[in-house]
Amino acid sequence: MTTAAAPPRVPEAIHRRRWAILSTLVLALLVVVLDNSILNVAMKTIATPAPVGLGATQSDLEWAINSYTLVFAGLLFTSGLLGDRFGRKRALLAGMVVFGIASLLSSMAASPGELVGYRALMGVGGALAMPATLAIIMNVFEREEQPKAIGIWAGAVGLAIAIGPITGGVLIEHFWWGSVFLVNVPIVIVAVIAMAVLVPESKDPNPGRMDPVGVLLSIIGLVALIYGIIKGGELADFTAFEAWGPTLLGVLALVAFVWFERRTAFPALDVTWFRNKVFSASVVVVAVIFFALMGVSFFGVFYTQSVRGYSALQAGLLMLPLAAAQLLFAPRARLVVDRLGVAATAAGGMVLVALGFVGYIVLTATTPIWVLIVLGLVMGAGMAHVMPPVTVAIMGSLPREKAGAGSAVNNTFRQVGGSLGVAVLGAVLSTVYRDGMTGPLHQLPQAVQEKAGANLDKAGESLESTRAFIDHVPGGLADGLIGPANDAFIHAMHVVAALSVGISLIGALVAWFLLPRRAAAGAPGGPGGQVPDRQDQSRTAAAA
Repeated sequence: MTTAAAPPRVPEAIHRRRWAILSTLVLALLVVVLDNSILNVAMKTIATPAPVGLGATQSDLEWAINSYTLVFAGLLFTSGLLGDRFGRKRALLAGMVVFGIASLLSSMAASPGELVGYRALMGVGGALAMPATLAIIMNVFEREEQPKAIGIWAGAVGLAIAIGPITGGVLIEHFWWGSVFLVNVPIVIVAVIAMAVLVPESKDPNPGRMDPVGVLLSIIGLVALIYGIIKGGELADFTAFEAWGPTLLGVLALVAFVWFERRTAFPALDVTWFRNKVFSASVVVVAVIFFALMGVSFFGVFYTQSVRGYSALQAGLLMLPLAAAQLLFAPRARLVVDRLGVAATAAGGMVLVALGFVGYIVLTATTPIWVLIVLGLVMGAGMAHVMPPVTVAIMGSLPREKAGAGSAVNNTFRQVGGSLGVAVLGAVLSTVYRDGMTGPLHQLPQAVQEKAGANLDKAGESLESTRAFIDHVPGGLADGLIGPANDAFIHAMHVVAALSVGISLIGALVAWFLLPRRAAAGAPGGPGGQVPDRQDQSRTAAAA
């Protein structure tokens, strides 16, 4: 007697257009992720007085970035829950519309305050759209094709990070500063039309009651935690109350969130998911790799532009090898997983990332530029073999109905890891650089030191601050600082790269020991390996 194979869960009409659906989701992903990296190129122009820019101060520029990050990170988890409850297509469309409108408003901002507000609104749109993209992939692809689809999704993230500075550089060279936001609008219009036609609706058929207390605690916890991390990075001092106060509040709110979720009948997040070591290890690896990667993107920009003298556009082009490697290898990472297993693939990818950081440790001010290209290829290949398998492990270990919540957890850990990377590694970079410049600054002629006054200490805060100080000292009396400043920065970069090597190797150990050796069908983290949530278990027991 033969047993008929189980029918696919995805309807045939949706299955036939799955790759077209993925294309529209990648378009949404590109515009949301690209906007984060494109803005960095426009900062100098926005700081220029009107009519060229807005005359934004350093604080204004920081909040133009941070307002988006805070809102985006704070709402990611809640947005995933809303998508599961009310419909992921609705969440995706709403997010794209809000993002497009906010982009248009940002391009027309008349003051730095307006720009900060509109950027926060863009964060709302990005938070609604981002979790929905991955959740929809899980509901339009069968299990055997999900690794390939997620590989393309992960490759698109890397591509957006790389082409952002290039796009921004081209726009700033030929148009006004607002063009870096206005470029989003036509892309959003095309994406919304395609989504309305192609993307099917999906949601959790049994979401249970709302959990307003849990949602509120998650928002307070994430916003306060990210704010404290950002503030500590800005001050290069995590012992200041402005840094540890919000961080402590965020940690306490998240502890209260976990405590409450364990006791409520209808939790926003079933914390028992974290008992699955595959799920827990995967989100830790996601956080670790973005912690390390954001650090290198932070000092890499200053190395290529300030030390090596490349333009913003040229510096952006130097990120293309990293993106190209991700785009090439990420969709094919599933083949390596099939051959070697999840643990070996992800751990090997983390080791490649660590090797890339080792390369940064030996960079000097005269290293041939082809070395940077090779390092980009190595690190891109490493990321391409980490992100797809761990994302598949996260999403595959949860019920399909909870795809929005799973996607939100994945993106939240990525955002928290990236913010920590920028803040912690940025603070280390600043501290080591400041220590390295103390001697050279106090060896300037006494007349120059007296005239500089308090500005002498500020000149040692960063490489850009030192260069600005040199430009404002008349007669070229401070030109001798250029060499020591470059040396101090490169030494600081070596220290941060060495830390990143250690962090990446920790991620490799977590992946090797805690992720599954094989992604066997029916096993947690493998195709069909879903762990039912608490409500599913209760309903099954009641039915029995």
